[in-house]
Amino acid sequence: MTSAAFERLVRQLDDASGPSYDARAELIGIGSAAIPAVIDGLPSLDGFGQLTAIEVFEAVGDPRCGPTLIGLLGSDNSTVREWAAGALAGLRIEGAVEPLRRARLACLERGTPPDRTEPCTIRWALTDFGARTPVVPPLTARLRATAGADAPGWPSAHFAEIVGDLADHAQVILYSQFWRVDDGGTRWVRGPGLDRELDWTAPWERLVAQAREWSLLEATEAPVGDDVFVVPEWIDRSDLDRGR
Repeated sequence: MTSAAFERLVRQLDDASGPSYDARAELIGIGSAAIPAVIDGLPSLDGFGQLTAIEVFEAVGDPRCGPTLIGLLGSDNSTVREWAAGALAGLRIEGAVEPLRRARLACLERGTPPDRTEPCTIRWALTDFGARTPVVPPLTARLRATAGADAPGWPSAHFAEIVGDLADHAQVILYSQFWRVDDGGTRWVRGPGLDRELDWTAPWERLVAQAREWSLLEATEAPVGDDVFVVPEWIDRSDLDRGR
């Protein structure tokens, strides 16, 4: 394929009316040979095109995209930053840990609430690299172990116990998701859907209490069954530490 043909495909990544999806599929099908052209053309793309380019990077799995993904952590587009962080972890890009730590700090400095998707993805990426260790209290760890290696979380019947255990160990639960596992696979299940909003200006102890209160309320209305699992997302005080 000529360089002009590659450039045409990369430009089409920005066209959300349809050509973007065809161009993405063609670039993925070409594989590693297409990656230099996507890297070179990425700065000229808008947010949609950059997100599609990240999908190409992830599907092809060529580590040469690493520096470009690291650069996207400084994008003005929060979704681009979030997707770049996830791709860095998914592709195990060498040298990504310190840029991800800076991205975490930038979220704090922007005042992004820690329950938004960008900081959640950055924390997940750091955890996946072994650069962040979530606090998992003993009871919570034990209940997870009894759920089985293939379980997507904790048995929902133990949700209230998990809430109490995490709060007793000064962890703030941000939100929880529910999943059903049956012969049809793993499917998301609608939870109570409470419109919670933590006061991030409050002292940490108050945040812990607020999160416990909301989560216990959710537990009273949560779906329950032998095949239903809950996946809470929580943070430690250290996750808001600007010195790390």
